[in-house]
Amino acid sequence: MTIAKSRVRWDLRTDKAMAQAVQHARIPLCITNPQLPDNPIVYVNAAFLDLTGYEEDEVLGRNCRFLQGIGTTEESLVDLRRAIEGQKVETVEILNYRKDGSSFENALQIGPILDDDGNLVFFFGSQMDVTAKRDAERKARELAENELVHRLRNIVNVMDIVLRMTAREETDPKEVGRLASERLRTLSDAHLQTINRPDDQALSMMELAQPMLLAYAVKGAAQFELDGPAITLPKHLLSCLALVLHELATNSVKHGALGSEKGRITLTWDIQDVGAVDTLVFNWTETGGPTVVVPKRASGSKIISDLLTATGGTIALDWARTGLIARAQLPLTLY
Repeated sequence: MTIAKSRVRWDLRTDKAMAQAVQHARIPLCITNPQLPDNPIVYVNAAFLDLTGYEEDEVLGRNCRFLQGIGTTEESLVDLRRAIEGQKVETVEILNYRKDGSSFENALQIGPILDDDGNLVFFFGSQMDVTAKRDAERKARELAENELVHRLRNIVNVMDIVLRMTAREETDPKEVGRLASERLRTLSDAHLQTINRPDDQALSMMELAQPMLLAYAVKGAAQFELDGPAITLPKHLLSCLALVLHELATNSVKHGALGSEKGRITLTWDIQDVGAVDTLVFNWTETGGPTVVVPKRASGSKIISDLLTATGGTIALDWARTGLIARAQLPLTLY
C-alpha cells in the first residue's frame, strides 16, 4: 500500500490547504526527503514538536534516528529499515527519546509518498505515543502472573487441609482415599472450569458459585447456602468473580468457616441500581467457624480488591469475630 497518484507533488509551502490541515492535525507527523543525502526531515507539524520537545530548527535537515537511544532495540530498527526499503506502509513499535531524555513507546506508521508517475518523492511518518497503554498491559500481565502464583499456592494449601480433614473424619483407609480423591478432583474441576471456559459460553451466578463451594466445603452442600436471582454473568466479569470467590473460599478453608465441621457459608446476590448503573451486589457471610482474628497480612484481601477495582467494582471486608462478612459490588457493564 502506498500513498500515490496525488494531483500535485507534495509541496507544503505552496499547497496552503494541505499545509494547514497537516500542521494542525493532532497526530504527530513528519515528512522526509529520500532524494536528499541521509533522507532528512523536511517538515514536521506542531504535534510532532509537542511530542518530542524539540524546536523546528532543531529537527529540520536531520535524519529521524536522532530520536533513537540506548533502549531502542535492533529488532525495531530492522523492521524500520525493511519498511523503508520495501516502500510499504508499515507500523513499527520503537522506543524513542524526547529532547529532555525521557523515552516513549512510539507506534510509528511509516510509508512512501509517490508522484503521478509512481516515483518516490517523500516518506511520511506519523507517531503515536503508546507508553501508557503498554504500561497498563504490563501491569495487567504482572497482576495476572502474581495472582496465578498466589492462587496455585492456595490450591496446594487447600489440598493439604482437605486431606487432613478427610483423614480426621474417616477411620477406614479405603474411604479416606476415596473421599480425598473425590474432593481433590472436585477442587481441580472447579478451577479448570473457570480457567478454560470458552468466551462465548454463558455462565450464571449459581453455575459459577455452586461447584466452587462444593470443591472447598468438606461437608459438601450442607456447609453453604446460595440464594439469588438467575443472572447470566457478563463475560468480562467471569474471571474476576471466579478468582474473588476462590480467594474467599480459600481463606475460609484456612482460617474460617469452611475449615470447621460446623462452619457455614451464606452467599446471596442481587441486581441493584447503583449510581444509575445495573450492579451485581453479593454478600458472603461466614458463621460457625473459629473466632476471627484480623489478619496482619493483606495479600489475599489486596488481590481481591485489585481484581474488583480493575472491573470498576468495590468490596468491603468486615472481620467480625463470628465470621468474615464480605460485601462486593460489580457494575454489569464495562466502565
